[in-house]
Amino acid sequence: MDNTTCFLYRVPCTLYLHSALLTLPMSFQEIYQQFISGMQATTWLEYIAVIAGIVSVWFSRKENILVYPIGLINTIVFVYLSFKYHLPGEASVNFYYTVMSLYGWYMWSKKNTAQEKVLHITFSNQQMWLNQVLFFLFFYVTIYFCLVYLKGNFFPGAIPWADAFASASAFTGMWLMTRKKVESWYWWIVTNIASIPLYFVKELMVTSIYYLILFVLAIFGLLEWKKRAKQHA
Repeated sequence: MDNTTCFLYRVPCTLYLHSALLTLPMSFQEIYQQFISGMQATTWLEYIAVIAGIVSVWFSRKENILVYPIGLINTIVFVYLSFKYHLPGEASVNFYYTVMSLYGWYMWSKKNTAQEKVLHITFSNQQMWLNQVLFFLFFYVTIYFCLVYLKGNFFPGAIPWADAFASASAFTGMWLMTRKKVESWYWWIVTNIASIPLYFVKELMVTSIYYLILFVLAIFGLLEWKKRAKQHA
């Protein structure tokens, strides 16, 4: 699989984690060469998706509803590229993001009879914490066993627990974002931390930097939403 294909998808990239660890540490020259090759392998369509993803996260930090229409550009492009490179599993993941973006757009747009927003940024109560943990565990177990099957039949070098962890945390963060829960940012931070090294070790510098930017934005988003949640309390 070439760099262009692996740029997009977490499953193939996790397959290389074990072998990549054998090559560390890398020299500055090797890191620089990885950066150049990664830039050269990135298509204009991928750049559009990456930029849309960064802008979308910035809007979510500001509690701006444009997070969803801009985010849809990101997810729809990834769905298209997933099918183009014959990765139906990743297409289904990005399809989930697309559906949740539409749902979140609807939820954030809801107003009462006084034309006031119904949904506000809030902290999760004890029941909501339980719900999100169960939500995470459901997707973790489901994705894990799917990857165990793929590992035994198609990808012998796969790391099911790592990819399941990153994917399930992203699913949970997306769901909580549609409900304007502060804790969504914790899940996004976890997702970004897990994703940065997975893409870096396969010379996917653009994507690694992309997740690094999202990580920084997620920290600022968490601080901003905590502040706003306290104002609504």
